[in-house]
Amino acid sequence: MKEHRLAVLVLAALLSVPRAAAAAQVLAGIDVLEEDGFRPLQGRRIGLITNHTGKDRAGRSTIEVLAHAPGVTLAALFTPEHGLKGTIEEGQPSSGTVVLEDGRRVPLFNSLYGPETARAPTPEILADLKLDALVFDIQDIGARFYTYSASMAIAMEAAAKSGLRFVVLDRPNPISGTVVEGPLLDPSIRHITAYFPIPVRHGLTMGELARLHSQSGKAGADLEVVRLKGWKREFWYDDTDLPWTPPSPNMPDLDAAALYPGVGCFEATNVAVGRGTPVPFRWIGAPWFDSRKVLKRLKKAKLAGVSFEREEFTPTKSVYEGKRSPGIRVRITDRNKIRPLEVFAHLVTAVRDAHPRDFVVRWPEIRRMVGTDRFKELYESKADAKTLIRHFDEGPAQFEAARRSVLLY
Repeated sequence: MKEHRLAVLVLAALLSVPRAAAAAQVLAGIDVLEEDGFRPLQGRRIGLITNHTGKDRAGRSTIEVLAHAPGVTLAALFTPEHGLKGTIEEGQPSSGTVVLEDGRRVPLFNSLYGPETARAPTPEILADLKLDALVFDIQDIGARFYTYSASMAIAMEAAAKSGLRFVVLDRPNPISGTVVEGPLLDPSIRHITAYFPIPVRHGLTMGELARLHSQSGKAGADLEVVRLKGWKREFWYDDTDLPWTPPSPNMPDLDAAALYPGVGCFEATNVAVGRGTPVPFRWIGAPWFDSRKVLKRLKKAKLAGVSFEREEFTPTKSVYEGKRSPGIRVRITDRNKIRPLEVFAHLVTAVRDAHPRDFVVRWPEIRRMVGTDRFKELYESKADAKTLIRHFDEGPAQFEAARRSVLLY
């Protein structure tokens, strides 16, 4: 079992790199583009897909950078879930006009999220704008069901249909690019939270995901990835010394991002995941939760990289808003050893066994998040955490060849 897990977790044994070794060495795609004199966009009229995370090392927004780039015409803006400022909780469409620093106005089109018909720039809009290229610059989290990567893929498909170049300004995978975890998405599942046939934690950058989508034949766009400079796969985001910008309202820091591929799966249940508390995705709980019983099970597991403790919160939003809820706090003790899908497997089986009547799983939703029907079969047959983990470990091995073919770093 131990040897099997080491084989399927890609480069998982890499040691952490001291921050000092990486300080001030990493340039995001937008910085490299500036350094290169905007060569890939010269003479082009572009639509920019971005949000508040699109900024250069100096903190200047990609919108302003490209609006003032010589030889480049910024003609339109498109946004993903959470809108241009990253503050919209439920991904409601946002549109209007963005006023630049110099007073110029750029049209902002509906969020690439929400109703399925509104998730991609339409051929009519792209034709009316007379664009030559779509440019993508958004910070992702590194989990398959985080919607920014799907928005990129859908926009790539729209670009291909309209004969436009698609340029990705690459950014780091914030939870490192060395570890792959979780089931490969079943091809029969297709949703904004289940778009790529990849494991839950994929270990790729957005540029590499774009290459994967292009190779799949589903998006034959004229793709160019402006690569990161100085980034190494073992780097976590704070090893890069790039400024951290919370990519969505409930992703305040790197610890939340590190646990999200596992704890995020509880969003498809009737358990709160810490939205409206100081520790989103680092805590689960409910008014009916028996934290003593669940903690006892977790202590026996002795999971690497994390510790568990009882803690109560009263969420100010989302599930159980305003209701005092006992729960389990997850603390990271070694982020290079943590496996969030392992954490999920032990948490979900402990809660299931402690609360056979109270705990409810919404199967259509969790099917999209975990990515397989096999998970439901195992869960309902009372399979233990180790059995679930063996199922999760099949994904990295199945994905390795495809992953290797798109790596840029």
